[in-house]
Amino acid sequence: MTAASKNSVYPFDRKLLARMTGALGDTKTIGKLCSEIGQVFAEFLPDIFQNETGLDIEIGYAGFDMGVKSELIARLGNGVALCDTSLRNWCPELVLSCDSPVIITLMEILLGAPPTTIDEPKPRTLSNIELDVASMVFEKIADVLKSAVSAAGGFEPSVGRPYNATERPAPDPEIADVFAACINVTMGLGPVLSTFSIIVPQQVLLKTTVVFPKGVGQARKAKGAWGEQLEQQIRRSAVNLEARIQLQSLTLDTISRLQPGDVIPFQDAKDVRVEINANGRDLYVCELGRSGARYTVRIKDTHGSESDILHHLMS
Repeated sequence: MTAASKNSVYPFDRKLLARMTGALGDTKTIGKLCSEIGQVFAEFLPDIFQNETGLDIEIGYAGFDMGVKSELIARLGNGVALCDTSLRNWCPELVLSCDSPVIITLMEILLGAPPTTIDEPKPRTLSNIELDVASMVFEKIADVLKSAVSAAGGFEPSVGRPYNATERPAPDPEIADVFAACINVTMGLGPVLSTFSIIVPQQVLLKTTVVFPKGVGQARKAKGAWGEQLEQQIRRSAVNLEARIQLQSLTLDTISRLQPGDVIPFQDAKDVRVEINANGRDLYVCELGRSGARYTVRIKDTHGSESDILHHLMS
C-alpha cells in the first residue's frame, strides 16, 4: 500500500456501522419498544408486589433514554442500586437499576413503620441489609421483564447480587461500549416516588417482540370484581365476637389458690371498658351493660373505619 493510499483510509463512522448491523435503532422504533415494556410493568408489577408484601405500589412508565451503555449508567447517579442480570435466549448482559429512597422506604415499612410516618429519604448508598431488600425488588422486576419479552426456552432470569453504583468498576477501555436503551419506570411507595430502570443493548431490543400476557387490562378488573364479591360475602357472614374485660391485678400466690365461687373484681370501678375482637383483631371499645337477664356491651368507639374493619375480617 502506497503512502497516498494509506492517507486515504478513514475510520468508519461508528453510529453508521452500528445502524447497518442492527445495533442501533431510530428514536421512534426504540421508543415504541420501551413504551410497550413499560406498559407491561405498569400492569403486572403492582399486583406482584401486593401479593408478595401486602403493599400498594404505584407503577408507571416514565420514558426512555438512548446512548452508550456506560454513559446511560453514569447518568443514573450514585444514589442508585445496580444489578447485573441476564436472560438466556434474550440478553446475555443487561443492567437493572433502582433509586435508593424507595429501597430504604420499603425496608422501613417491612420493619413495621406505617407509610404515613415515613419522611422521604435522600438518595444514598445502601447498607448490606438494604441491598438484600433491593435483591427482592430486582427479582420481581426481572420476572416481569421475562414475561414481557419473547425469549425461547422459558429460562429464568439470572439476577446477580445488587451493589451500589459507587462500587461499579470503570468500563474496560479495550471493550467497545454498546449502544443501549434505558427504560425508566416510576415506583411510588408511601411518600416516595422513585424510578427503576432497565438498561438493555439496542441490538437485543430491536429483535424483541413485546408480549402482552393474556388478561392485560382485565386482571385488575377481575380481581376487583372478585374482591367486591368476597366483601359482600363477608358482610353476610356470621362472625364470632369475643369480649375482653380487664380484671383487677392479683398476685401469683392468690391466683394459684382461687376456688370455685371466688370473685375477681373488674379493674374499672365505674364504666367497665370492654374490648371486642374477632379473628384476633380488636374491633370495638364498649362498656358493660345489662338487658333483662343478659349482660350486654354498648359500643363506644371503633378501631378504624368500616372499611378497616372489613379489611381486618377479610385478611
